[in-house]
Amino acid sequence: MSSDSLQLALGPVLFYWTRERYADFYREAAGWPVEIVTLGESVCSRRRDMKLDDWLGIGRELTQSGKQVVLASQTLIESEADLRDLRKLCDNGEFTIEANDQSALQRLAAARLPFVAGAALNLYNPASIGVMARAGMRRWQAPVEMSRSDLTRLLADSKAEGLDQPCEVFAYGHLPLAWSSRCFTARRHQKPKDRCMFVCQKYPEGLALRSQESKEVFTLNGIQTLSGACQDLRHEVSDMAAMGVAVARLSPRAEGMAEVVAAFDAARRGELPAADPLALVDAEVCDGYWFGRPGMDNSRLPAG
Repeated sequence: MSSDSLQLALGPVLFYWTRERYADFYREAAGWPVEIVTLGESVCSRRRDMKLDDWLGIGRELTQSGKQVVLASQTLIESEADLRDLRKLCDNGEFTIEANDQSALQRLAAARLPFVAGAALNLYNPASIGVMARAGMRRWQAPVEMSRSDLTRLLADSKAEGLDQPCEVFAYGHLPLAWSSRCFTARRHQKPKDRCMFVCQKYPEGLALRSQESKEVFTLNGIQTLSGACQDLRHEVSDMAAMGVAVARLSPRAEGMAEVVAAFDAARRGELPAADPLALVDAEVCDGYWFGRPGMDNSRLPAG
């Protein structure tokens, strides 16, 4: 597979934005060189500014712009209300669902609806990929901590067993690492989770958590913990394509996302300059997991 055949996908916005920011972002994204856009709230059910009808409306507009639209389910289902919303999402009748937990998977499989398997489903071997394929999976995301060598082996083994579902790799953005029933951003503001006053909306790119040495180790995003640095694999897109990866996922950020998309589009066309700057936007960069090292490592920095 040549690198120019690699598709680019915008992942769902992981942070809590205002309705106006979502509208402006996707209005601009309609003109970007991405083939797939994943919409929806995948982190916290208390973020209610955007309703399902709002996401469907944005999805229809993006479809008219030639984008393939997917709706993401929540990764952590905590209540009957969450399940009701999940049922409505799965039964939307228009767009494919990205299943990010077993509740969505069960609902979609029972209804015999095609779906995308999110990275949180943790597919590590051909047996699990086969189970998902028989349940209706049409594309799957590699776990964010999976290395290039492990993914190469998994793709080869899956192909040998006749499993040809496309694979998507998280190529840019703060890596989603964990979810909790507690809201860390609310706790930072000394508020209970059920009366959080939506303080996470104050942080459109998350709340930095630094070590005693002032190194940005994690990014807090409500109940979600992300990496402190942004994974940046644009230098690896040709290798991804050669391995058989079909889609590179770019996770939206509040600022500079048009430049991120343009850089990845150039990279897949082989136009990445030799003197390319490390950071596309003002953020530390990491790629450690991809190379089988600690996730926060940056292989492009000089040793020592």
